[in-house]
Amino acid sequence: MSARLDPDPRRARVRVGVGAALMLALAALGVAVFITAVTPRGTSAVIDAPAPAETAAAISGASATIYVHILGLVARPGLYELSDGARAVDAVAAAGGFLEGADPEAVNLARFLVDGEQLIVYAEGEAPAVGSGAVVGGKVNLNTADAATLETLPRIGPAMAERILQWRETNGRFTAIEDLLSVSGIGDKTFEGLRDLVTV
Repeated sequence: MSARLDPDPRRARVRVGVGAALMLALAALGVAVFITAVTPRGTSAVIDAPAPAETAAAISGASATIYVHILGLVARPGLYELSDGARAVDAVAAAGGFLEGADPEAVNLARFLVDGEQLIVYAEGEAPAVGSGAVVGGKVNLNTADAATLETLPRIGPAMAERILQWRETNGRFTAIEDLLSVSGIGDKTFEGLRDLVTV
């Protein structure tokens, strides 16, 4: 017995089209049910873009965080983990801000912090004079100068001043002014400009 053919080919095409559409709808429904089943209810995640400093640290392979010890007249003195590239203002904010009687003008809030640094917020009138004990005979003493005093030297900005302080912390006292050449970023030309302005 032979199968009966539909005499109207258009009707056959319609049946095929409806069947394909039904299969697609069932497949989409299945995917939706699967996603609903594996997704936890009532939860969502927001992924923030990394901060420029974090991105730079990740690219260079450096640590993305630093540790800073903040003391003095802040709400919550202590050790804080901050993003690499943080400034002094970030440390003060993390510690809850200045307390009444603090001297904000004695802190350079714009300067970058380095890992392992201790930041002290003094009371008004108690901060040591900038460069106190760091200038001898009109020359900056590389072993006692703070960052602010080092920045008074030509070609020495905040970043370079921090490198000098870091070198001093890692290697001990400068024994000769020529040790400056061991500091990353100080070449012969910069050293020649500093030779007559520094001492040990």
